[in-house]
Amino acid sequence: MVLSGKSLAVLAILLSWSGSSGAGPGSPSGMAETDGNSDNPQALVALAVRYEHAEGVPQDYQKAAMLYCRAARLGYADAQYALGWMYANGRGVSRDDGVAAQLFAMASGQGHEYARVMMRYTRPDASTPLPSCLLPEKAATDVEEDPDRADAANFPQGPVFNLVHQLAPRYEVDPRLALAIISVESAFNVRAISPRNAQGLMQLIPETAQRFRVRNAFDPAENIKGGLAYLKWLLAFFRGNVPLVAAAYNAGEGAVERYRGIPPYPETRDYVRRVTHLYRKPTHPYQHNATETSSFVIVPAGYSK
Repeated sequence: MVLSGKSLAVLAILLSWSGSSGAGPGSPSGMAETDGNSDNPQALVALAVRYEHAEGVPQDYQKAAMLYCRAARLGYADAQYALGWMYANGRGVSRDDGVAAQLFAMASGQGHEYARVMMRYTRPDASTPLPSCLLPEKAATDVEEDPDRADAANFPQGPVFNLVHQLAPRYEVDPRLALAIISVESAFNVRAISPRNAQGLMQLIPETAQRFRVRNAFDPAENIKGGLAYLKWLLAFFRGNVPLVAAAYNAGEGAVERYRGIPPYPETRDYVRRVTHLYRKPTHPYQHNATETSSFVIVPAGYSK
């Protein structure tokens, strides 16, 4: 981060606060100790604070970052903010302002006061990969055998995760596909803006937002509804072929039609690879009467409705 003197003063205040109290406003103190295997994000943060600041244990920034990251994956805003600080300052991890900005954005989206301040000084870039500890760890078989556990491993828990699971069934879209798109498009940053002016969680360009009646692309619910409506349409158009749907979401259905498959654009091919790594199913049920269908796609057996 390259900041002015005034900005550095603000950061100095926040860093002083962070060094004394740990992960953020409302950070737990006096929490029951944990061995680090807990699924309780507050307990994980409490232990991370101890390792970060050598409170009764040897100072270990790497272990603190690992614990913060586990709690951040569970959707805990204080952990997302604290891990952002670790990346902003190269503390236990390689310094990476892009990662720090995304983590601040995730925490800010949940109303975290200090993360909101940091958003003034950082610019999230959805193309910056998130820390590996926030990315998938489960094998494909785990997705089939225990989808709930796979979700917890693949996607940060929190308001966006819950909203997708609430809204996706209305559009007959698998929540996991929508979450995969959000993860790759915006890394769960509600305020994400691309160089092409794609906006919000599902990165809707103004034309797509208008097409699906989205008035405020930065409103999480509106944005997700618009993205789900577009996914539903694409699934029908490409007859449930997930790689083609992902390619069209990135490059437009016209490009997929023109090339009669995934376009040879490096960005689009990488995008499809990332989405299909998170969503392993090659086909998805679709409504055969939702729209006209592409002329070159073979209908997956048993997947129309």
